[in-house]
Amino acid sequence: MLFEEIAKANIQALKDHDKQARSILSVVYGKLKLESIAQGLGANTLSDGDCLRIISKTMKELDEELAGYTKANRPEKVEEILLQKNVLTKFLPEMMSDADIRREIEKLEDKKIPNVMKHFKVNFNGQCDMSTVSKIAKEYQGV
Repeated sequence: MLFEEIAKANIQALKDHDKQARSILSVVYGKLKLESIAQGLGANTLSDGDCLRIISKTMKELDEELAGYTKANRPEKVEEILLQKNVLTKFLPEMMSDADIRREIEKLEDKKIPNVMKHFKVNFNGQCDMSTVSKIAKEYQGV
């Protein structure tokens, strides 16, 4: 499971004295533990979908930080954030392309936005950007 992979990577980063990897992996691991507790699950028993959701959210937070540091002309911090994003990217699956999303929507009988969004959230959680799914689903509303 993804939860255990992140825990192992966190420990390995600690052993390797990799400060950048350790800092971001510790943050993500902490968020995963908190989510596991919030859901009332036992230790280290979070689904891969939930793990991907948390990692994706953390990536978006890093993107916001990156934009801020770029605007503030802080190249050392920009490099640090890019390294952290690179560490997290290894845990994310390949994202679905727009063409893949369109093919999946075309397979559905009911192309109404709530049904499309539910289908993607259940079956492709963490594998596609939900805002892109929403945008593409809106194209099918006239069909």
